[in-house]
Amino acid sequence: MKELEIEALVENLMPVLDFVDKQLQEAECPTKIQMQIDLAVEEIFVNIANYAYNPKTGPATVRVEILPEPPSVDITFIDNGIPYDPLSKADPDTTLSAKERQVGGLGIFMAKKTMDDMKYEYIDGHNILTLKKGLVIR
Repeated sequence: MKELEIEALVENLMPVLDFVDKQLQEAECPTKIQMQIDLAVEEIFVNIANYAYNPKTGPATVRVEILPEPPSVDITFIDNGIPYDPLSKADPDTTLSAKERQVGGLGIFMAKKTMDDMKYEYIDGHNILTLKKGLVIR
């Protein structure tokens, strides 16, 4: 398992993506899956940067664990900001037009759709959100 501790700022998104992508490339992750993971990582990290410590800022930890059987990756985001479970919010109604839909929630919805599993916990003052994705194209 590899870990990156970084200030939860939107301008730190690229170092986070570089860190995650390095682990995925070492695991020979297919490009299509890496793109899906990058989309979810971007959404989660930007949400932490924008909302977890609002209006201040604070630390975020990103852990990447490559699992051999079946080939998969767990990416865990940890912050000690405001308790928030992004998975508890109802999915947006994608049958409505963009004008009719409420603002927000689409990024988490896309992350949920592209990941194989997502899990949220609040433990000892920490938001812990784990993304799981298989590394084999089906």
